[in-house]
Amino acid sequence: MIEHGNFLIAFGLTLFAGLSTAIGSAMELLSRNFNPRFLAGSLGFSAGVMIYVSFVEILVKARDSLSLAFGDKLGYSYTVLAFFAGIALIALIDRLIPSYENPHEIGNIPRADQPGRELPPHAQGRLMRMGLFSALAIAIHNIPEGMVVSVPIHYATGSRRKAFWLSALSGLAEPVGALIGYLVLRTLFSDATFGVIFAAVAGIMVYVSLDELLPTAEEYGEHHIAIGGLIAGMAVMAVSLLLFV
Repeated sequence: MIEHGNFLIAFGLTLFAGLSTAIGSAMELLSRNFNPRFLAGSLGFSAGVMIYVSFVEILVKARDSLSLAFGDKLGYSYTVLAFFAGIALIALIDRLIPSYENPHEIGNIPRADQPGRELPPHAQGRLMRMGLFSALAIAIHNIPEGMVVSVPIHYATGSRRKAFWLSALSGLAEPVGALIGYLVLRTLFSDATFGVIFAAVAGIMVYVSLDELLPTAEEYGEHHIAIGGLIAGMAVMAVSLLLFV
């Protein structure tokens, strides 16, 4: 069982990530003029953050965990399989669910099922660091996503209030997903479970970035603005990771 305090921290991080959708919506609705170039850059920035943290941080930690459970060779193989399984899962969801209802990403940040006092210090630090950077990456992505959700609703209904609340509601998928993940996985957690989940999440984040964020950025603004945002997002996340090494 996860300690009450640890669960609250994990849930709070996920709630923060989800509420970032509302922040993005508010930023867009409070501005007097819609700026497609800014939105394109923001979407590119989000894609850069998510792609970089997926490959450099999440996927590496997933491989480490699976290697501990199965050895280096099998661990790497399972990491690759879980990564592409995550891509296949979100691609299937993308096909089956209309785009305006499509969940943007997985917001459940897995935690170990053992109390914090039973985990070695390096494991506690690893899980906390992963949770922080996952929440940060998703939060940065959700801000421009809130803009994307609110703009068409605002122009279709003429109501800023309705656009804001519907955008905020879409962001609640993260804490709901976190709660479901906690309830389902708390008795099953291990190095193998941790590795599979995070490899799959990395695949999902990469797919969302390449299939949703970058194409939308291209539609709203110029190609070079989107790519500039992408590179800036990678650079910011790289510096953030360096500061915590």
